Amino acid sequence: MRASRFFIHTAKEAPAEAELVSHRLMLRAGFVRKAAAGIYSWLPCGWRVARKIAEIVREEMDAAGCAEIFMPAVQPAELWRESGRWSVYGAELLRFSDRHGREFCMGPTHEEIVSDILRAAVSGHRQLPVNLYQIQTKFRDEIRPRFGVMRSREFIMKDAYSFDICEKGMRESYETMRRAYCRIFDRVGLKYRMVAADSGAIGGDTSHEFVVLADSGEEEILYDKNGNYAANAEHVPCAANDNGGDGNSRPEPREEMKKIQTPGITTIAALHEFLGGKTPPARSIKTMIARGSNGACALLLAGDRSLNIAKAARQPEIGAGAELASAEEARELIGAGFGSLGPVNMQLPVVADYSLQKSADMVCGANEDGYHYVGVNFGRDCPMPRFADLRAAQSGDAVPGGEGKLSSCRGIEVGHIFQLGDKYSKAMNVCAEMPEGGARPVLMGCYGIGVTRIVAAAIEQAHDERGMIFPDAIAPFAAVVIPIAPKKSGEETRAAAEKTYGELRAAGIDVLLDDRELRPGVMFAEADLLGIPHRIVISPRGLQNNEAEYKHRAADSPENIPAKTAAETITKKIRSNLAAGAGGQISRACQTS
Repeated sequence: MRASRFFIHTAKEAPAEAELVSHRLMLRAGFVRKAAAGIYSWLPCGWRVARKIAEIVREEMDAAGCAEIFMPAVQPAELWRESGRWSVYGAELLRFSDRHGREFCMGPTHEEIVSDILRAAVSGHRQLPVNLYQIQTKFRDEIRPRFGVMRSREFIMKDAYSFDICEKGMRESYETMRRAYCRIFDRVGLKYRMVAADSGAIGGDTSHEFVVLADSGEEEILYDKNGNYAANAEHVPCAANDNGGDGNSRPEPREEMKKIQTPGITTIAALHEFLGGKTPPARSIKTMIARGSNGACALLLAGDRSLNIAKAARQPEIGAGAELASAEEARELIGAGFGSLGPVNMQLPVVADYSLQKSADMVCGANEDGYHYVGVNFGRDCPMPRFADLRAAQSGDAVPGGEGKLSSCRGIEVGHIFQLGDKYSKAMNVCAEMPEGGARPVLMGCYGIGVTRIVAAAIEQAHDERGMIFPDAIAPFAAVVIPIAPKKSGEETRAAAEKTYGELRAAGIDVLLDDRELRPGVMFAEADLLGIPHRIVISPRGLQNNEAEYKHRAADSPENIPAKTAAETITKKIRSNLAAGAGGQISRACQTS
């Protein structure tokens, strides 16, 4: 591709609202242009990156035995009502009606559509297993789209769906896709981890996320340094303090419960200071109100721990769709505001985290603004609560089922795989005749990769003050040839650049020839901003010495290489890098969960 015929539109500054590095750089480099909140046009350079990622995904899906289809973005409401998700998916589901009053939604995912396809096409076990995939636009009406394409409303996703007749087959399909995902991310060239995760609104009992490691990531990953355990922090179980005991092994009470006035005290830190540091946060009860499909419930945690809302949703007192009550709802239910709630005389069901199981003489809100109780003990001053795992795991906690302590890192979720079981097939009557006779619901898996999100994740993982640093496999161009040719006497230089460019193209290298005759500093700066991995500079001075200047995007300084074999040298470097990503063993990130 010649730069003079290509649409390169860069800017020195990004809009002030661009918070993440990837958002700023994608706008500056002309990768995307905002059309509306969370909705972007993809411009040529950015689209080249997204297409390269999509092609790697497509190749690995095909190699894994999946068949590509293309399903509609607009989906009829009746299918979502069949699955039960029309009323529970939430406000992220964009619903609308056509001119005839029929209800539809913009698809955030396609379990309903693909289930409808399978039930019409499959009747017996001999037609299974099947795995169908697509690469298509999705829409989720985020309440606060931000960070550019990292959390946008419209995005491109690869979603695949497997159908099997038995649990063994479902697990085998899941394993096939897990390994395919490892190959995809190895080929893309990113540092990542595969971690155990919560299934969320998609459903199912088993799921794993693929997380690109980046300090700016929203996901917290907890792992042990021996490589035996890794999971999304939301998914990490926290054991009972007494290794699963019944909670009766706590110390005997030594204090009488007293009600004290605490004007203006609404936080654990302020309460700790108000009490002169005598009661540590671990013996202070943090009380929250959560509500879900089964009703409202008071949740108790030690004051130095945070709630995991996904764990709250698993409590039978709360149920699906769990969310914290607002301050107004809490006041309406209890009669007091946040920071003044507690289990004494609580009228709602109460569930306490294991972190309180061995605590005595605690401090809690009195369910009256401006008052707290001290010396509170379960079973004496309030009913013994049911204990459960409610808290968010954190660095320093014990490794679940192992030895040692958990460490923490951050990352960006770019892929998620699920074992769905019969969640959708049972609801939508996707059945097949079984070998032993009789029909029953087939078992499903679903597998998603955020194609456009990987673009931003790659930038977050590798960039510097000059711009992006892309791996060879997904860069907008693998190499750029820049001639430094004076207008009056640069014919020899331009000819040498054309020769190198032609040789690289003939070798199958995706190369850009910057023939715009701009100032060298401008061309260098744009190549760096775009993240092109390999730069070859042809100049009159270099040709006098039969040399070309080569610089890798991540290197601090250039080096000289023979001009006559510049294309051959660069081709070998690129092919070696691509082979390292495409071949060899599956990353260790995929060997642990």
